[in-house]
Amino acid sequence: MSSEYDVEPIRGLPETPPEGEAIIWQGAPQWTTLAIRAFHVRKVAIYFGIVWAWLALRALGDNTSFAEALVPGTWLIIPAVSAITILGGLAWFYARTTVYTITSERVVIRSGLALPMTVNLPFTIVDSAGWKRYADGSGDLSLQLQNDQRASYTVLWPNVRPWHFTKPEPTLRCLENSEEVSQILVEALSAKSEPVGELPRIRKEPDMPQHAIQPSAAQPNAAQPSAAQPNAA
Repeated sequence: MSSEYDVEPIRGLPETPPEGEAIIWQGAPQWTTLAIRAFHVRKVAIYFGIVWAWLALRALGDNTSFAEALVPGTWLIIPAVSAITILGGLAWFYARTTVYTITSERVVIRSGLALPMTVNLPFTIVDSAGWKRYADGSGDLSLQLQNDQRASYTVLWPNVRPWHFTKPEPTLRCLENSEEVSQILVEALSAKSEPVGELPRIRKEPDMPQHAIQPSAAQPNAAQPSAAQPNAA
């Protein structure tokens, strides 16, 4: 069975990279993590659970057992399972069709179901990058574009930093090995930047530590950065 991606000369890229450009890393989001972070299956399950509990509490009475009180909410099983299945399936398909590529010159995001697309992000338009690690060990890598560059939130979704509508940030989402990939991106960005000092920091979000990509403090003018370090609270 063929697909629209069969014409790709290299998986995840619309064309063969020009001479001198090397592919450094390729990967994809974890579909289970994407289902939770982007498609919110956990929140949907909690919502149906709360509604069921509310119906059970309403049904409880002097002559009503706990098992009998659960009966009025049984009709929620079908819509709850259907919603979670649909959202989980969408997450699986998005993860299956998404490929993130880091080359020596750019970041490429290939994604889409009905309307597949490829977004090229040359390092020349990237102002800074940030690494966000979640409690489960997965993480996101966001690219903050220069002020004169605009990106579409709806076109990029779900490969975009959540809730940043006014200035969307293309994001490599739900990476299992996000720390390793952040180091690869550090080195690739630094290799293309001028050795004029520290790279711009990423804002720290209040709900989760946001790690900034920055060079070594011991060599402020060196192009080679150290490991990504968490911003101070």
